[in-house]
Amino acid sequence: MQPTLHTHSASTHSIRRNLYRILETSSGRKRGISLVFNLFLFILIALNALAIILHTVPSLHQKYHRFFVEFEIVSVILFTIEYLLRVWVCVENEKYHHPVFGRLRYVLSTTALIHLLAILPFYVTLFHTDLALIRLLRIFRIFRLFRITRYSKAYHVIQSVVEDKKEELVLSVSFLLFMLVIISSAMYYLEHATQPEAFSSIPATLWWGINAMATVGYGDIHPVTPLGKLLAGITAVMGIGLFALPTGILASGFAEHIRSQKTVRKHHCPHCGKEL
Repeated sequence: MQPTLHTHSASTHSIRRNLYRILETSSGRKRGISLVFNLFLFILIALNALAIILHTVPSLHQKYHRFFVEFEIVSVILFTIEYLLRVWVCVENEKYHHPVFGRLRYVLSTTALIHLLAILPFYVTLFHTDLALIRLLRIFRIFRLFRITRYSKAYHVIQSVVEDKKEELVLSVSFLLFMLVIISSAMYYLEHATQPEAFSSIPATLWWGINAMATVGYGDIHPVTPLGKLLAGITAVMGIGLFALPTGILASGFAEHIRSQKTVRKHHCPHCGKEL
């Protein structure tokens, strides 16, 4: 009995390991199958994004409504099977090796949550008739588009740079928010008496502050008092410099990343990849 159980366990482990190599682009014997599978997923995700966009065109919605619905159902079934398989095989990754807590950790990871949000709205709408809720949940279908990022080298570069510079980015964004609150508060006290409807509160004035600091200038809310105009001018000039802070941090991060990649390539053989 024990040899049979051991053989069954080994067979299950082998199947799971092979599936993991297919689902994750590998460099072993399964690389060809993995590339084909991931290319199929990439095309399916892109077609889903296109279908979501075209479905909002009234003439196409009316003419091809049934096709859009059937395509949605087939896509969700395929994405659901893929999601369940990923949860099953994730233990092959050392990071999620525990059969219970490892899978739970994977389910709560950013990648798995994006996968889940891509299919969850479909199942929730099956049990609800609230049209407002259904319309809201349909927005989350666009999360399928985020899945394309896992196949993009540029996305991984951006992710790496953001992780390296996260402390500087948090500090610059915090300073930006700090200045936004101060400027909006000052503008509220300068303009509230003259324009009580436009500058009704500090939270309402934050909308003006964002427009002014980003130098968008929608013009729906603008100061009319001399001091208010002076503060608006200072804010616009200051906004250029403040928004340049995170931009400069990211730019330096990209430069450092590219420089480090070139250094790595210089110290490795271009043919075999071994360190020189």
